[in-house]
Amino acid sequence: MTWPVTHLLAAAAIIILLPPAALAGCTCEAEDEYRDKALALRYKLAALASILVASAAGVCLPVAAKWFPALSAKSNLFFVVKAFASGVILSTGFIHVLPDAFENLTSPCIPEHPWGDFPFTGFIAMVASIGTLMVDTYATSYYRRRANAKAADGGGDEEMLAAVRDHGVHGHAHRGGLVSSDSEDSDDSELLRHRVISQVLELGIVVHSVIIGIALGASQSPSTIKPLIAAMTFHQFFEGIGLGGCISQAKFNVRAVAIMAVFFSLTTPVGIAIGIGIANIYSETSSTALIVQGVFNSASSGILIYMALVNLLSADFMSPRLQNNGKLQLGANLALLLGAGCMSFLAKWA
Repeated sequence: MTWPVTHLLAAAAIIILLPPAALAGCTCEAEDEYRDKALALRYKLAALASILVASAAGVCLPVAAKWFPALSAKSNLFFVVKAFASGVILSTGFIHVLPDAFENLTSPCIPEHPWGDFPFTGFIAMVASIGTLMVDTYATSYYRRRANAKAADGGGDEEMLAAVRDHGVHGHAHRGGLVSSDSEDSDDSELLRHRVISQVLELGIVVHSVIIGIALGASQSPSTIKPLIAAMTFHQFFEGIGLGGCISQAKFNVRAVAIMAVFFSLTTPVGIAIGIGIANIYSETSSTALIVQGVFNSASSGILIYMALVNLLSADFMSPRLQNNGKLQLGANLALLLGAGCMSFLAKWA
């Protein structure tokens, strides 16, 4: 499986590029604000612990739900909670990450040319969305060809076969108790989609999580950090639920689930730790740092918006299950609006 390598490369690129970029010469002065390094450090450590616990709890809750029927992937409650989490992810892309990218790439601290001559923020977000579509398509095609090749060789993907059986294939039997090939193909396709969605979604989350972690860890202003603790804890918890729901539906093996959950849980805390380490030399007004942050934020917003609208909301809201259940449809729409609204409200502080 190549997805952990991709995620690690994305995180490593930010970790390698952003701290050195922050050392570049400033082109403008930082805003005057109250600074207390000792108090800021206490807030940072509190944020690190709080976000770590919230991230782990959020991503693990849907995964552990198979032991709690009321929270299983087949329950209406899970469907509604996932809609809420999808609203959080959508709002994160539109309200938090994209405006930050605009602010970074239109800052007076970066060169007017070429950054002031072209709307790079929207362009990069668009390219990232198209790139996500391509990755989405090719990854699904790759997994499908691999599964078909194994089947043709008389082998087969035991993990896939077991997951499909657990996914309810046995409920679509023909006369005599045999499963139809159409049902198998449908369940195989759905399982493949969930696996690709969970991996691409985590990649988008990783990018902006590292950036906001470094920014928080590098700040020396208690008044900036304090409101971010609650805001980012809430954000990571429900973002984790959205990702955990996708992981649960993908029915990975235990090892893959553990790796993805740990990776998500540690990304922001590791970013905070890096920020703490470079706090004394980090400059938030460095032109190079602003450009690096702006480019990655733009790309992250494009990925998150595409994933939220296309792979999370569209897939669920256009499904026969919701279309044929008026109460569930109302509940899911209200949950979506509530999730997006709550995350939008937090933009006042974060």
